Amino acid sequence: MTTYVALVNWTDQGLRDVAASPKRLDAARKQLESMGGHLDRAYMTMGEYDLVLIYEAPDDAIAARLSLMLNGQGNVRTKTMKAFPEAAYREIVTALG
Repeated sequence: MTTYVALVNWTDQGLRDVAASPKRLDAARKQLESMGGHLDRAYMTMGEYDLVLIYEAPDDAIAARLSLMLNGQGNVRTKTMKAFPEAAYREIVTALG
């Protein structure tokens, strides 16, 4: 499975009902699991982003579907990055010569 990092910000709508955010996170976790993925970690953060999610998905299409689903509900806006584990990073860099 591929690892992804999602940087998440609450929208005005999401902040109006921020107390329900844990329930929305649980729903997102279940949705991802139904698509064959797994939410590994979720952090509330201080600074530019409100939450950071680290998750695994079978492929980029599933990750894109999750992002569209989360953004489409109007409570958050996400920026998702594909993450390469250290072994892959070393292989990619070593191939440069």
